[in-house]
Amino acid sequence: MFNRENKPTVFLAAAVALAIFYGAYMTSFFENSVNAAETAANAAGLDDPGHDPLVRPWAGPYGGVPAFDKVKIEEFQPALEAGMAEQLKEIDAIANVRSAPTFSNTIAAMERSGQMMNRVATVYYIWSANVNSPEFAAVEREMAPKLAAFNDKITQNEALFKRIEAVYNSPEKAKLTPEQQRLTWVYYTNFVRAGARLDAKEKARLSEINQQLAGLFTRFNQNLLKDESDQFVALEKEDDLAGMSRAYRDSAAAAAAAKGLKGKWIVRNTRSSVDPFLTYSERRDLREKVWRMFIMRGDNGGDTDNKSTIADILQLRAERAKLLGYETHAHWRLENAMAKTPERAMELLQAVWTPAVGRVREEVRDMQALADKEGAKIKIEPWDYRFYMEKVRKERYDLDANEVKEYLQLDKIRDAMFWVAEELFDLTFSPVKESVPVFHPDVTVWEVKDKRSGKHVGLWYFDPYARDGKRSGAWMNAYRRQSRFDGDVTTIVSNNSNFVKGNPGEPVLISWDDASTMFHEFGHALHGLASNVNYPTLSGTAVPRDYVEFPSQLLEHWLSTPEVLQRFALHFKTGKPIPQDLVNKIERASTFNQGFATTEYLASAFIDMKLHLAGSRKIDVAKFEKETLDKLGMPREIVMRHRTPQFAHAFGSDGYSAGYYSYLWSDVITADAFDAFREGKGPYDREVGQRMIKYIFSIGNTIDPAEAYRNFRGRDPRVESLMIKRGFEVADRPGN
Repeated sequence: MFNRENKPTVFLAAAVALAIFYGAYMTSFFENSVNAAETAANAAGLDDPGHDPLVRPWAGPYGGVPAFDKVKIEEFQPALEAGMAEQLKEIDAIANVRSAPTFSNTIAAMERSGQMMNRVATVYYIWSANVNSPEFAAVEREMAPKLAAFNDKITQNEALFKRIEAVYNSPEKAKLTPEQQRLTWVYYTNFVRAGARLDAKEKARLSEINQQLAGLFTRFNQNLLKDESDQFVALEKEDDLAGMSRAYRDSAAAAAAAKGLKGKWIVRNTRSSVDPFLTYSERRDLREKVWRMFIMRGDNGGDTDNKSTIADILQLRAERAKLLGYETHAHWRLENAMAKTPERAMELLQAVWTPAVGRVREEVRDMQALADKEGAKIKIEPWDYRFYMEKVRKERYDLDANEVKEYLQLDKIRDAMFWVAEELFDLTFSPVKESVPVFHPDVTVWEVKDKRSGKHVGLWYFDPYARDGKRSGAWMNAYRRQSRFDGDVTTIVSNNSNFVKGNPGEPVLISWDDASTMFHEFGHALHGLASNVNYPTLSGTAVPRDYVEFPSQLLEHWLSTPEVLQRFALHFKTGKPIPQDLVNKIERASTFNQGFATTEYLASAFIDMKLHLAGSRKIDVAKFEKETLDKLGMPREIVMRHRTPQFAHAFGSDGYSAGYYSYLWSDVITADAFDAFREGKGPYDREVGQRMIKYIFSIGNTIDPAEAYRNFRGRDPRVESLMIKRGFEVADRPGN
């Protein structure tokens, strides 16, 4: 999952739950694979042709597309079981080949395995994230431990690991291409880190842990989704909407009507609905009510409370880390990341924490002074922060965020992203003319081509709107990965977000932060679309967690370029470009409120890391959160961006666990990388842009990311660029 911080998660859960130990989203097949798939399908009770859309190769244009329109929830379980059976047969065939292990008959063969399973799992996890339901949730609860056990059957296959190890240690490895050597290293290290060297008893316990964790992750996510879908604040009368824009009122009315509350308005329990209300609502009592609803997701007692689930996850992760030979879960997770150790990650967090908190103190003083001046007779509380922050912004910079929104139409920002992709990447986007199935009517599909050659590059699915059964946040998925070792396989990617849909025919206006989020997630999509590698396991966004956010955060910089704003920041009524005076105000205010934004993020990153450095210590989640934040000196006017009971990055899967620091680590690289454009001819410098594509976006995980960055920049990144970007004082410290 590539999410922004809400930003949360820029694979589907499939990339986590189904691990990376077998090649993901491939379209090449073993000889006779279709017949083998049919055999496995029949054995699992899938001989009915109605089940074919899940287990059969994708048909249709563009190398095949998922048959979303033919999916039936009751078919997921037998289809997954058929896919697992098929892949385990393929794995056994690889493990038991009589000839000596070679790259071709072992590593490349692994890349070809799991075709059916990947197809089924892709659709399964799309359903989980986007169109979940009580019926689907029941399937998830049953399948989660089975899928975890399936993964372990692959990584714990002793004969298979011996063959991988033999290829890795063979003198013949030196004759392989650099990409083949990298792929061999990835397979070998992933199997070792997954317990391939454990004895039989240890492997059995490891598999038990993984199955239990899979069930707990599912419970955590379903609890959070239920709170977000079921909870809302109903607004009964017009006075309850004081301060809110007409567009927000319309969307709140539409959301209420969808809940059967026609004639009322609701604030949904999602960030895209809550943040605008906290920013503009003049009803302080309702701001507090909405704020409490949002920050208490997963922390309300009862069936959806996540605290005990988190405590169990932490215990199992600690036991697993010890079993695998690591001091803590954090040490295990960071071993192959850029940071390498938790200590290095914590060093960076701490370096930014002090100036960020200092800035918060300044921000609160400014807000309190304004409240006092207005005669509000209040003390700034967390539900006041966004509201008075906006007032201070308007007073100091004469910048009204609502005025900015009038120039930011969702469709226009989408078009702006396409324009930047064409300028920087020579990629063009056009709506598909053929009938391509989608999983919801809100989804649109676009064909991506190379501008110079006209060659098909891939498909981009766009799912912009919030709905019940869809997890919150914004993310990118890869439905199929680019590869070419067995023929040219083009990629399919998606961007998903949670904007609140307005009235039919009216433009959806978004905030500057929302527009930045769109560019961020599109950066992940371009990372997948620009991929130009041979092997799918190394393709696109399959890079270390603390590097994957770098290309996406880098693309955010192009939103504010004059070339984009003058073409696409058009007033929703007049069609006129955003005035330069307003652009200047945005630029002057660019580091405004960085204390709040940085501190709420850092608090979550610290909690994530410290929880996972606690080892086997029994954790009272609520107490740990409070005591840790108190010790850090967390300002009372701010809460964590993701409080522990709703921290899906850390507890919805292993994906970002002990890894939420990644956004800051990547932003150090981002800030330094964009300086390369500033030092050149600007954001559209062709020479720098081509280096960016060659050394960052196109190479996936074919070389070590640190080496890739040095190839682009000529040196390692420097933290000073980040501090300047956020408007903090630059202190002397060793580079990271």
